[in-house]
Amino acid sequence: MGVTTHRPHAHAEALRQVRGGPLAATPHGNVGRHLTRALVRAGVRPRLLMRQPDRLPADLRDFVEVVQADSWDTELVVAATREVEAIYWVDPTSAGADPLADHARATEAVTAAVTRNNIGRVVFQSSVGAEKRHGAGEIDGLAGTEVALDEIGVDVTHLRCGYFFTNLLLEIDALRAGTLQVALPLDAPMSWVAPRDIAEVAAAVLLNPAWSGRHVRAVHGPADLTWNDVAAILSTELGRPITVEQISDQAMYDQYIKAGMPPKLAEAFLGMSTGLRDGFVPEQDRTTATTTPTTLSSWVHDELTKSLT
Repeated sequence: MGVTTHRPHAHAEALRQVRGGPLAATPHGNVGRHLTRALVRAGVRPRLLMRQPDRLPADLRDFVEVVQADSWDTELVVAATREVEAIYWVDPTSAGADPLADHARATEAVTAAVTRNNIGRVVFQSSVGAEKRHGAGEIDGLAGTEVALDEIGVDVTHLRCGYFFTNLLLEIDALRAGTLQVALPLDAPMSWVAPRDIAEVAAAVLLNPAWSGRHVRAVHGPADLTWNDVAAILSTELGRPITVEQISDQAMYDQYIKAGMPPKLAEAFLGMSTGLRDGFVPEQDRTTATTTPTTLSSWVHDELTKSLT
């Protein structure tokens, strides 16, 4: 959801106080748990928008301000972001029957907060593929938020992030069995990124007062990887063979349904794969500015192995 800022002290002109929201921008989100601590280390006092404030880690309580709010609730978000200079926004992950409708609700909340509270700057956690605007499953919801923020004229930076390393945590059972199944071609390269690297980029953009206007900044991770590359890295780091096989779109959809997803959510998940193949090329090229340092090998060694023990 959001991170917001105001000056904590009159003499600290360059520092902003940043608030964050539930899920990805919270201490428990894949990006938010790193972002919160990065902001604290930078000397600011984040205000966190959280649905469950009691989940805040005890060691952060003296360094943050917490406001209870659901980022799908427009009035709560507007109330929580008063007297705010900047906001870091993450559309919450939907588990409902209509994920694009949930993205639209989150979009309504952030745009209302920005316009009614005269918030000057927004950093939005988007995704590679949002540039398509349509045809990329749940990423279409992020595209809708990008468009809405652009239309209200706020100074905004969209972070177009690659495929999260942490998505592999959703495949623990498959990894234990030794075989991952995907809908993408196994030899198609795509950007893979560590959420903590996204958090570092987000913190740097939030705390930099020198930019204005509309910007798109990609966060591509250290290298583009194919699923074959990923299987080789996993095999090396985990010390056992991991294979990846491409299955049909229908088989993947059936797996989602079997796992309990409502049909529209299953379609949205599948669309994130089917919409980013068949010649898709990201709008932003890989450059020094979009390349971040954490490798998949180091992330697997540091984080994934803990979930497999």
